[in-house]
Amino acid sequence: MARYPRLPQQPQSLAGLLGLLEQTLRNPATPEAELPELAHQQQVIYRVLAERPALARAVMQQLPARWQPVLELHLRARREFLAMHRGRRPISQLPAWRIQPPAAAQELLRYYREASAATGIPWEVLAAVNLVESAMGRIDGVSVANAHGPMQFLPSTWAEPGIGRGGDIRQPRDAIAAAARYLVRRGGLRDISRGLWGYNNSAHYGRGVLAYAALLKADPNAYRALYHWQVHLRTTEGDLWLPVGYRQARPIPVNSYLKQHPQSRAPLD
Repeated sequence: MARYPRLPQQPQSLAGLLGLLEQTLRNPATPEAELPELAHQQQVIYRVLAERPALARAVMQQLPARWQPVLELHLRARREFLAMHRGRRPISQLPAWRIQPPAAAQELLRYYREASAATGIPWEVLAAVNLVESAMGRIDGVSVANAHGPMQFLPSTWAEPGIGRGGDIRQPRDAIAAAARYLVRRGGLRDISRGLWGYNNSAHYGRGVLAYAALLKADPNAYRALYHWQVHLRTTEGDLWLPVGYRQARPIPVNSYLKQHPQSRAPLD
């Protein structure tokens, strides 16, 4: 049974592991079957470092120079989303979602690039929005704001002329194309930050999305890891992982879920 990744405690060991993960995940020769576990470990490292500045600085000092800009972008992205939710209490109930396998990596990549070619919105931005909104489509559920599908559209926005175009809000190809059209409508071709503000009224959101997009622009092979990132939530019991197969018809208290699925909790040691 898969469990929440364990990490070394010492900065030197953590930096060594992070450098190895980045190199291995970006290498096209790495077998596909190995990517999910490696990418999940990488994801958890960045989540931990974003909330522990002293440890992040120590790891940065030990990290090979090649990966230091990568760490900087990951920290920037994650910290923007943390700042976006600052002041809110961690959730005590897990949502009524279903966590499902996403569409194939190359299939999604084709949809991003098709939508980019049709609109001029960079494919890297569309991939970053898909990552942030639904973990590449893993989250099948309705948000607290009543947003739906892999690109988290409000039904009213989807119904606007020229946005949904009669497509399926829950289908990746339709949703990605609609997101690109919506970003254009909100001024994204002139200023992508302005377009992202229209997508989510938060400067933190736009800066976080653009940090992930910058990772992909610097090296498209970074997509190999981001595609495999899992669904994590900050809760009253710490960082929780909701794996593929999670399915709740109604919200469930975090403590109740953990009694049944203790492997979803970050290790305490």
